[in-house]
Amino acid sequence: MKKRTWEPLGHLETAVMEVVWARAPVTAREVCDRMTGAEERAYTTIMTTMDRLHRKGLLVREKDGQAWRYAPALGKSEFEKALADGLAAGILQAHGEVALSAFVDAAAEADEGLLDQLARLIAQRRKGRG
Repeated sequence: MKKRTWEPLGHLETAVMEVVWARAPVTAREVCDRMTGAEERAYTTIMTTMDRLHRKGLLVREKDGQAWRYAPALGKSEFEKALADGLAAGILQAHGEVALSAFVDAAAEADEGLLDQLARLIAQRRKGRG
C-alpha cells in the first residue's frame, strides 16, 4: 500500500490547522474567533480555507446545525512525519547521494548528537529488515 504524500501548508493553512489540532472538533466561526493579531482573517476566508483543507484530506467534517464541525484527519505529529517522509523521499530521489551527504552535514551542524541518533535509527531499520 502506497503512503499518502502531503504538500507543505501555506501560512494561513498552518495557522488554521494549529487551532484545529488544539481545539477539535471546531466550527469555522470558532477557529476565526481564536485567530488574533497577524493571524486574524475574515470569517469567509477561514471558512474557505477549512473547506480547502477538507478537500485536501486534512480535515474531516460533519454537519452541526447550519455549520460544519471539523476535526483533523490525522494528528499533528502524524502529519509532520508524513510531510517529512515525502519531502525527504523527493529530495533523495532527485539528488541521491549528494542529498544524503548534505543531510548528514546539516545534521552534524545542527547538533552532533543527531549523528548518533541517525546511526541508531539506521541500525534499528536494518535490524527490522533482517
